[in-house]
Amino acid sequence: MRVFQKRLNYSCVFLGIVLNALGMQQSFAQEWPDKPIRLIVPFAAGGSADILGRILAQDLGKNLHQNVVIENRGGAGGNIGAELVAKAPADGYTVLLASGSMMTVNPYIYKKSSINYLKDLTYITTIATVPMVIAVSPKLPVNTLAELIALAKTKELNFGSAGIGSQIHMANENFIYSAGIQATHVPYKGENPALNDLIGGQIDFMAGNFPATGGFAKAGQVKALAVTSQKRLRQLPNVPTVSEAAIPGFENTGWYALAVPAGTPKYIIDKIYIATEKSFTSPALLSNLDSNGLTPLMMKGNDVDIKIKAESANWEKVIKARNIPTQ
Repeated sequence: MRVFQKRLNYSCVFLGIVLNALGMQQSFAQEWPDKPIRLIVPFAAGGSADILGRILAQDLGKNLHQNVVIENRGGAGGNIGAELVAKAPADGYTVLLASGSMMTVNPYIYKKSSINYLKDLTYITTIATVPMVIAVSPKLPVNTLAELIALAKTKELNFGSAGIGSQIHMANENFIYSAGIQATHVPYKGENPALNDLIGGQIDFMAGNFPATGGFAKAGQVKALAVTSQKRLRQLPNVPTVSEAAIPGFENTGWYALAVPAGTPKYIIDKIYIATEKSFTSPALLSNLDSNGLTPLMMKGNDVDIKIKAESANWEKVIKARNIPTQ
């Protein structure tokens, strides 16, 4: 009888601890977030990741009932911002807006980086896809993608990017590889500085993200030769796809995801996911995304991991074929 009583007492104590823990978790879930959230954009201001982050932050903050503050931490193809988030407390107050290239390309290029993108971060969801625009300097004597390819076979051209390993860099490398041409890479610390030099004629061509490149193309400051999406863009209806213009079957679409430090509680991840999903019901936000050529794409964490592994294998082939040096 005494043994039974002791076991009963222990069971009651254990049950009390469990219920107390569950109660505390529910309380934390109700209270979070109780201070501003940092959304780390690991690229310079003015680029497509920054544009997307600023479009999303306002609605995300409204849905979470807290301010979401953009913080640009560029460098090393996004690794600097990613490492900052990976080392932050796993409390949901530091969120990463990652580009697909960071997870699928950087591990092959930045060998000295301390971050493991599949172990050190937990992915909440993908948020959007973005096409690129292959554009040339107004000073370059070409008006079609076929002419650009032909010119590249007769003289050495150069192209710009937002940094080694960035989505823009890899879209350019993929185009060059697929076209069977050669060109010299000129890396910049951001997308806008590269575009400024494209306008000025310091670089010859560039596959740039539509949100940053589209406006210059519409204004005639750069010549848009093709888009890298499967279909033509509504915003540039007279610009053919790369597949139409010169390389059948070519497609290269960038994408972005939200991530938090590994170990972040599930209830926080769920709250951010739900708030993001709700943001994509806002007509104003959807209109803003559309005008910037961004298409919403929600895909939960495990599916993001699968997407990363599948794309990594493809980029490894391009990196080896183009002999892109490690950093």
